[in-house]
Amino acid sequence: MQNQWRILTKEIGIDICVIDMPLLDTRNGKDLMGTFIADLVLQILSFVAQNERENIRVRQAQGIAAAKARGVRFGRPPKPLPENYFEVYRRWKAGEISGVAAAEECEMTLSRFRYQAQSYERLSI
Repeated sequence: MQNQWRILTKEIGIDICVIDMPLLDTRNGKDLMGTFIADLVLQILSFVAQNERENIRVRQAQGIAAAKARGVRFGRPPKPLPENYFEVYRRWKAGEISGVAAAEECEMTLSRFRYQAQSYERLSI
C-alpha cells in the first residue's frame, strides 16, 4: 500500500484526498512538512492495519482450535457409500470393469469413486 501511495503521489503526481481523514489529503500542504505528515500517517495506519490482521488470524486459529477441542467437525458431512460400492470396487480392482463403469454402477463421479478407493486402500493396509 505504501509503495502504491508513493508511486501515485510522487512518480505520477496524483493528488489523493481521503475525505474522512484530512491528514491524508495531498492536495493541501505540497510542501515538505505536508508530504511528511501524509506519509507518516499512512505508515502508522498501515502498521495498525497489519497488526490487526495478524491479531485476527491468531484469534481465528484459537477459535478453530477451541471448536475442534469441543468436537466440532468442519466441512460438509461425508456422503454415505452406496450399498454396492465394495462389490463394484472388488470387480474394478480385479480388472473386470473400468473405473468409469464402476463409478456409473455406484452412481457417483469417477473422481469420487477413485477418492473412496484410495481411502479404502489406506484403511485396509
